[in-house]
Amino acid sequence: MESLQLDNDVEEITNATENVHFNTIPRNVKDPLVNGKTLEERFELIRSVGEECIQEDELWQLLCGRGDSEIICYDGFEPSGRMHIAQGIQKAINVNKLTSAGCTFKFWIADWFAQLNNKLGGDLKKIQTVGEYFIQVWKACGMDMSRVKFLWASEEINKHANEYWMRVMDIARVNKLPRIVRCSQIMGRNDTDDLSAAQIFYPCMQCADIFFLKADICQLGMDQRKVNMLAREYCDDMKPKKKFKPIILSHHMLPGLKQGQEKMSKSDPDSAIFMEDSEQDVNRKIKRAFCPPEQVQGNPCLEYVQYLILERNGEFSVDRSEENGGPVTYRSVEHLHEDYQSGRLHPSDLKPALAKSINALLEPVRLHFEKDKDAKALLEKVRKYRATR
Repeated sequence: MESLQLDNDVEEITNATENVHFNTIPRNVKDPLVNGKTLEERFELIRSVGEECIQEDELWQLLCGRGDSEIICYDGFEPSGRMHIAQGIQKAINVNKLTSAGCTFKFWIADWFAQLNNKLGGDLKKIQTVGEYFIQVWKACGMDMSRVKFLWASEEINKHANEYWMRVMDIARVNKLPRIVRCSQIMGRNDTDDLSAAQIFYPCMQCADIFFLKADICQLGMDQRKVNMLAREYCDDMKPKKKFKPIILSHHMLPGLKQGQEKMSKSDPDSAIFMEDSEQDVNRKIKRAFCPPEQVQGNPCLEYVQYLILERNGEFSVDRSEENGGPVTYRSVEHLHEDYQSGRLHPSDLKPALAKSINALLEPVRLHFEKDKDAKALLEKVRKYRATR
């Protein structure tokens, strides 16, 4: 059943991308500049956020049909501990691309969801404190807030309870239990785990969020793909059927620093770099990180350069001795990979340069939590909380 679903998903993607004509603008559609960008420029910028896009042709049609009207992107997050660099810097990079393309970004602060998923022992007050801390980090790390909205799930659902719960119940009504259980990955669980009743309910709620927030684009990680596909499937069951399905724009998941870790883990502090880590913490973690010579595939240090440093700065500089080739600046991931795979760039030169670049990205966040009294108090509380799976 699982493999059949994946095959269907792949077929849907393949069929869509074969028929896309991105340079074709219908005669009745004007091409107004939005933030100084044409339709094609906006499409390319939005598309660059996702490792996968379902569907590219629908994204193009959305931009053509909406003109300069608002396009809503959304991501939801469980406040459940300190923020790592993928949630911080990578998210800021992606949000800035989308808002620069004229989109509005809605952050769904999923405090009730974290409680359902037993994060921080289900303590709602602690969960909400962590949510406030997350907002402070994003404000400090360079996220453009001009088109960003933060919405608390507990507040918004209570304000519009009838609309929200009717949608949740309808999603639950039209789906079989095995289909919902397959979505357990979104909570960091497996479909073979002993799930609580609350965790069975969770995917129905997350699916409902997409329609409740009127999201045109679901901009979450690849690990949230299954519930986003559930939302697209549900569009065919809605009465009346929803003509335009939400577009799924799934970003790449940065791996943990240790060998074989597909993503960072808050419960393993040395697997992740946190947004307010000290310079010494960053240097130590990068020094110990898995980084085999001449191996590009599965190398977390190279991925951090690609998705964080090159994306944010446009270049990555390595200061090394003349004996080892002299200083070099990389402006493309292809050049970086070529030098690393050939041995011209060694881990002993790559790692210090990466640590230096990451420290530069984190310095404004450190200063914010040092100098702002409210932010400092939040961080002190969050550091005392024990992260739970």
